[in-house]
Amino acid sequence: MNIKALIIVLLFSLLGVTQAAVPNVNIEDTVVKMPLADGISIDDAVASMKLRANALNMKLVAELPLSKQVQAMGKSARYMAIFQFCDPLVAQRMVEANINFAAYLPCRIALLKDKNDKAWLVMMNLDMMLQGATLTKELKLKATKVRDVLMDIMRAGANGEL
Repeated sequence: MNIKALIIVLLFSLLGVTQAAVPNVNIEDTVVKMPLADGISIDDAVASMKLRANALNMKLVAELPLSKQVQAMGKSARYMAIFQFCDPLVAQRMVEANINFAAYLPCRIALLKDKNDKAWLVMMNLDMMLQGATLTKELKLKATKVRDVLMDIMRAGANGEL
């Protein structure tokens, strides 16, 4: 699916258009993912993301250890955790501009292992939102900075950069 179709889907979502009217989208086209570099452990990636987020003034507002919850329910599960980051001031401005942005908050980065035991970082492709949303120039710059910071957090995690 091309970027134009993805933008249409995002716009439909922001405008509240029903699911039936939205074209089919390949989910892989809606995310950014990075493998953890060789030798980087899950713990290394988590520590690196938290440190980078703190250094860039991005707040870690929640950490959801989903695989631990599945295991607590008596099932086996590969590692999966969701890290929710936020710049509260930008989030507030985005929602004030369009209440539908609340559905995308806070920004999430998933850290998980695939069926081959390879660890990945996965996040929504924020370029879709940035290209599809009607924002003031100032707010678009702030939202773009949030995207850049999240990508920096992902790179730090993927490479174990402290």
